Amino acid sequence: MEQHIQRSKTWLEELLALMGFTATVKVEEKKDYANLPNIWLVIDDSHLNPEQIEILIGYKGKGLDALQYLINAQMNLGAETDNHHTFTIELNGYRLRRQAELLAWCQEIADKVRQTKQPVEMTELSSAERRQIHTFFQNESDLETESQGQEPDRRLVVRFRYNFG
Repeated sequence: MEQHIQRSKTWLEELLALMGFTATVKVEEKKDYANLPNIWLVIDDSHLNPEQIEILIGYKGKGLDALQYLINAQMNLGAETDNHHTFTIELNGYRLRRQAELLAWCQEIADKVRQTKQPVEMTELSSAERRQIHTFFQNESDLETESQGQEPDRRLVVRFRYNFG
């Protein structure tokens, strides 16, 4: 596994260089919300100016999402599903801030659904964010989630589960 992680780090650094960004990447191993291993590739922003950081993160994180999609697709290409690794690309604390925002939003949605018993749609989420939110809610016995629609109008619905137990 260590060789796979090193290859991913090198691949991302080379991609950044090809894009004209001089940056190194640090590897951090973390657990995701389902307590599964997740490799974070943290781009060192000390040699990037604010405009470069903004370009790499992109509007609503779409730049990081694209880089993350590419590296996950490339590094897991041809590998058995059991040997897939999940990579999260972080820059300037964006992912950590976004996770905190999503957790707070999920708590608000959960409270609203419990009070009203009416479903609530969560829109404008990336596929990675939808997966995170499904994971946030998986241990809530009185709530359930479902993705509906097609990209780019895919949304997540949180609803009250009447028959829980």
